Amino acid sequence: MPVVDCRLPFVRKRMARSVGILLAIFCFLLGSAAADCNILKEKGKDGLQITLKNYCEAWRMNVELHNIRDFDVVPDECVSYMGKYMTSTQYKVDSERSIHESIVYLSTSCNLKKDGTDAWIFDIDDTLLSTVPYYKRNGFGGKKLNLTSLEEWMSKGKAPALQHSLKLFNELKSRGVRIILVSSRVEHLRSATVDNLVNEGFFGWSSLLLRGADDACKDIQGFKSDARKQLISKGYRIWGILGDQWSSIEGLPSANRTFKLPNPLYYSA
Repeated sequence: MPVVDCRLPFVRKRMARSVGILLAIFCFLLGSAAADCNILKEKGKDGLQITLKNYCEAWRMNVELHNIRDFDVVPDECVSYMGKYMTSTQYKVDSERSIHESIVYLSTSCNLKKDGTDAWIFDIDDTLLSTVPYYKRNGFGGKKLNLTSLEEWMSKGKAPALQHSLKLFNELKSRGVRIILVSSRVEHLRSATVDNLVNEGFFGWSSLLLRGADDACKDIQGFKSDARKQLISKGYRIWGILGDQWSSIEGLPSANRTFKLPNPLYYSA
């Protein structure tokens, strides 16, 4: 009479479960490999061996160098990489370096007159206040911007301070430099913006310039260039600008020096 192993159904279930797990791991690795392969096919035609990480880092770097412009979304294959970067120590170190160089310039190259006309311009979003919490919930740049959704988030006034920028902000205040905030935010967000800034430690600025109805037809760079013209016409000497978008620092008239913070999540022109 044959011996029946009572453990057989249990063993089969364990084997089925193990096979399922292995298949899931295989599919995940296959998906990652496929993404790598696609990048290698498209970007490795000159024989250079690159990985997905190499490709995404190069894309990010060329956004910062202003070689890549006018993009609506981060490439699908790089969304995860950009999210990791914007929440990483490297992002903080890169930003701290921009602030360090700003303070070195302020300390060594600015012959401040201390007559009330020395000025420095700051952008707000991702310069003083971080929108990373919003983008974290909305695909880290992988989705086309929904401006209504973003402004609704801004209206709540919960954007956290970028501590490295607060350091420069306070250094300028201590030296008697007038701080001018020039933002592409619209006027109906003024109250929420002021409350958010003050609650996060940014107070004591001289002016907050936002986009009004008359600015609706201007692009962001044009709006900010016009703002600088008005400030200079009032006698201000603009020693520096700090922003995270090229539209904040390009255009005429400019400042004596401009400094850019890293931000590969979106492009504002």
